[in-house]
Amino acid sequence: MLEPGDIILTKVQYTDTFEIKRRPALVLFEEMNNVVIAGITSNLKMDGVPLSKEEGAIKESVIKLNYIFTVSKLMVEKVLFKLNKEKKMKVYEELNDKLSDLKR
Repeated sequence: MLEPGDIILTKVQYTDTFEIKRRPALVLFEEMNNVVIAGITSNLKMDGVPLSKEEGAIKESVIKLNYIFTVSKLMVEKVLFKLNKEKKMKVYEELNDKLSDLKR
């Protein structure tokens, strides 16, 4: 079972093509064999939550909280590592900030 905070390797279909690529992603939650994830990029110019090699990333990366989507659990290849509690809280706080406009 996947858990929030898992960094996974998954197959992702891009919205502008039919191409499918293997990409790392952060599990936000899983429900009914669907996994809601945030994409991860090694492009450090992108906005998001930094993810370091010391935390388990292959290279310095960014969790893109503006790139959230759903994949089938069947597309998930493996769990790479788990975020620590502090980093999970940082992700939660930034997502909460982004979603706060829904309260209005």
